[in-house]
Amino acid sequence: MDVDTRLLRYFVAVAEEGNLTRAAQRLYVSQPALTKQIKQLESQLGVPLFTRSRSGMALTAAGRTLAERVPELLADWDRTLRETKGTASRAQHVLRVGFVASGANEATPRIVAEFARRRPGWRAEMRQAAWSNPSAGLADSEADVALVRLPFPGQDALRVAPLFTEPRCVALAEGHPLAAHEVIPFRELWDEPFVAAPPETGRWRDYWLATDAREGRPVRIGAVTNQPDDWLSAIANGYGIALAPESAARFYARPGITYRAVTGVSPSQVGVAWAPADDANPVVREFVRCCEQLVGEGGGSERERPGTAGELQASDDRSGPPT
Repeated sequence: MDVDTRLLRYFVAVAEEGNLTRAAQRLYVSQPALTKQIKQLESQLGVPLFTRSRSGMALTAAGRTLAERVPELLADWDRTLRETKGTASRAQHVLRVGFVASGANEATPRIVAEFARRRPGWRAEMRQAAWSNPSAGLADSEADVALVRLPFPGQDALRVAPLFTEPRCVALAEGHPLAAHEVIPFRELWDEPFVAAPPETGRWRDYWLATDAREGRPVRIGAVTNQPDDWLSAIANGYGIALAPESAARFYARPGITYRAVTGVSPSQVGVAWAPADDANPVVREFVRCCEQLVGEGGGSERERPGTAGELQASDDRSGPPT
């Protein structure tokens, strides 16, 4: 019997939390989606794994047996997958760099160029991720390092070095009545339909809908998209509006869409992220340093941050691929 590892990860979260709501928040998925996945796992295994009640989700005897074995199994699989893909990339002297939207904005090509200068023979292969993959490939080992928007699902399990912040703005169709305003208070957008990321992205979606700044007002969803082009088309066609980083006005300019400043929402933060297993990887470490130093030169001071590249060893083998 083949079981999707994603279902096992969902099972572990529910088993540890004992509550669907808390598990869904931890996984950055909607509660209905999580319920569906747990039922699918129980159907595949042919046994009930939880006893459901108003007080929460209690493991059955079969569920306890599975819960004892699955965490180690998943850890082994993650380690094997990352090592396998990493070995293939190192053999080709390729650093897989995932990114969301515009990455580190104008600093991105300078970072890539500086990395190539410091690591002759190596190439940073840029891989753009869909909205439904806000870790930009780190979570599924498709990237060695990633330029991400914070917060993102699974962030706590990774190393993250914040790089810079920028205001959020709103993208509207040019004909929208509010497009005539240079600055729009967010409360004036509460009743507008929004173009949203897929529901399974959970709190990532909530962040870009600014659910925490609505004082309990429900969100109206006009369209759901997973790629920048689809997102732009939905806005231009009047299906909804969307919050976006201020830099979107430069990187995603398009006829029929206008970007306006918005007040009442927190700024967006860009960071570089990598797996803890790569703390000792000199090539990953070099790329992180390029990010911190070049972004610092452009918009702030170079500094070392707790829990980021500043914690990595100062010694560095620059003569070849990581071992």
